[in-house]
Amino acid sequence: MRYQRQIQLKEIGEIGQKKLQHAKVLVVGAGGLGCQVLPLLVGAGIGFIRLYDADIVDESNLHRQTLYRMQDIGQSKALTAKNTLKHLNPYVTIETHTTRLYISNANLALQDIDIVIDAADNFATTYILSDQCMQMNIPLVSASVMMRMGYVGAFCAGYPSYRAIFPHVPKAIGSCNTEGVMGTAVAVIGSMQAQVALSILLEFYPSPLGKLFQFDFSTWQNTIINFHLAEENHIKSHIKFIDSSEIDTDDYVIELRSNEEINTSNSIEYNIQINFEKSINFIPQTKQRTVLVCKTGMRALNFASHLEEKGVNNLAIIAMGI
Repeated sequence: MRYQRQIQLKEIGEIGQKKLQHAKVLVVGAGGLGCQVLPLLVGAGIGFIRLYDADIVDESNLHRQTLYRMQDIGQSKALTAKNTLKHLNPYVTIETHTTRLYISNANLALQDIDIVIDAADNFATTYILSDQCMQMNIPLVSASVMMRMGYVGAFCAGYPSYRAIFPHVPKAIGSCNTEGVMGTAVAVIGSMQAQVALSILLEFYPSPLGKLFQFDFSTWQNTIINFHLAEENHIKSHIKFIDSSEIDTDDYVIELRSNEEINTSNSIEYNIQINFEKSINFIPQTKQRTVLVCKTGMRALNFASHLEEKGVNNLAIIAMGI
């Protein structure tokens, strides 16, 4: 009875419902996008959801992150989301991880997963997921939203990766914290992200894979970009993510974390330490691989893009985490 209205659709039926019941989905992010995607996946009857999010609920989240209430402020988003979702549908298994997704835990996160939903709205996370999904032939549905505009794209699994379409990080990286966002825009983009993911799992035709759906609610212009013919070997970016264990003795390592971040996090041996705010004019005078280290990967991505423009083309990033 729970899924009757969905099973009534001839393109789903009982066979399609069983596909959803046996599906295993990785959702990275329980923020604005995740709060829209997760209830829709649970409502549709996805059998298993693995959720990664390290954040806690803040009052500024509540206007768009509808899984949370005032009494949840200060609590883990992943654990609170799981509790709410289990009340919506107790028949869905939800595995929570109160940590960010890094290259060091990406393989484990994607283990036995049928589709990955990138709801982190973080370039570093998206590149890591894209690289892993491309390697493991897993479809990736990534989305981003800011102010009154956003996009949803379906990558990998026989189609071009996110990195093929966006080889370079934007020079000016904004976020909801700096630029603001409308909760309704988040709701539309998140719902579209869930629709794309379910369409892939149900093998609807035509497939949304290889397509980018752009929405601009300030001009009411919506665009569909087909990128299925894009070639991976045309990627110009030389930036890749590695784990700290992959550092070679010949690498030229630049530490971009503050002393406080280093003292409260993991540490590695490095050749030189440069304060990020003063490093904009610094160019490594070496043919060695340059490894950039920061907390989440965002500062390193920003600096790596700057170095690429200056001709440095052997770059790696380490996100050391909290």
